[in-house]
Amino acid sequence: MKYVIETKDLTKKFGTQLGVNRVNMKVEESQIYGLLGRNGAGKTTTMRMLLNLSHPTCGEILLFGEDYLKNCKQTYRRIGSLLEIPGFYENLTGAENLRLLARLRGTQKKDAVEKALHMVGLGKEYTKMVSNYSLGMKQRLAIAAAVMHEPELLILDEPINGLDPVGIHEIRSYLEKLCREKGTTILISSHILSEIEQIADTIGVMHEGKLLEEVTMAELHKRNRQYVEFQVSNENKACRLLEEEFQFDDYSVHENGNIRLYSNLDLRASINLCFNQNGIEVTKVNLSEEKLEDYFSKLIGDGSIG
Repeated sequence: MKYVIETKDLTKKFGTQLGVNRVNMKVEESQIYGLLGRNGAGKTTTMRMLLNLSHPTCGEILLFGEDYLKNCKQTYRRIGSLLEIPGFYENLTGAENLRLLARLRGTQKKDAVEKALHMVGLGKEYTKMVSNYSLGMKQRLAIAAAVMHEPELLILDEPINGLDPVGIHEIRSYLEKLCREKGTTILISSHILSEIEQIADTIGVMHEGKLLEEVTMAELHKRNRQYVEFQVSNENKACRLLEEEFQFDDYSVHENGNIRLYSNLDLRASINLCFNQNGIEVTKVNLSEEKLEDYFSKLIGDGSIG
C-alpha cells in the first residue's frame, strides 16, 4: 500500500498549548481523504505543516514516501493547495491572475489557464475583473489556481465555502473525476458532512488536536446500523410506550420529536398503530441508515461541526 501523505506523531505547540497532538495520518495514493473536525480542532494547522507553511514542534512528515524537506522544491511542485482564498489582483481578470501564477510556477502548458477556468465554470468570465467577482467566483478561481499545474496531490481546506448548491455539485464532480480518472490524491477538509460522505474514500476525525480515528467509508457503512425513525407529537409518551408495551430500550431521542429505533425494525407497523391508538400523532416513519453525521456525533459527543 502506497501512502502519498504519512505523518508520525506530528505535533505543533503554540506556547504551552497543543494545536496538533501526535497525529498519525495515512493518505493512500489516488484516494480522497476527508479530514473532519470542529473549528479549532487542528485541521488547518495540520495542513499548513504538510505544506511547509508552519514547522512542526516534533514528529515526522512523509510526502510521496520521503521526508517532506528532502528535495523540497521538486516535492512541492507536485502539490496543489487551497487553504484560504489567495490575494488575487482585483484590477486584473481571473485569466490574467492565473497567467501570472503560471509564470511564477513555470507551468508550461499553453492551455493550462483556459482549461482550469473552464473546469471551475469561469470559462465565460474571461473579461471580468476579479473586483467584480462574487465570493463563490473567487473560490472557484482559487480552486483553478490550485489545479492549474495538474498536481499529483491536492490539499484543500474548505474548498466549497461560498459556493451555491450547483457550484458545490460541480466542484464535487470535478474532484471525483480528477481522482478516479487521473489518479490525483486529495486531502480535503469541510464542515459540510454530507458532501464529505459523498466524495471521500477515507475519513479522519480530529478533535482538540488529536486524530481520533481513521476509517474507510466502506468500513463505516458496514458499521452503521439501520434504524426506523418516527416523528411523533409526544416523544415522552412514545418512549414510555416503547418500554412498557414492547420492552424496547435500544432507541434514541432526537430533536423535533424524532425517535430512532435500532432493533425489531419489522415491528414498525405495530408500533405506529400503538402510537395512534394512544393519541400520539405520527407524522413520519422512515427506514434509514446512520450517516456520517451520526458517526461524528458519537465520536466527539456533539454533532455540531461548526
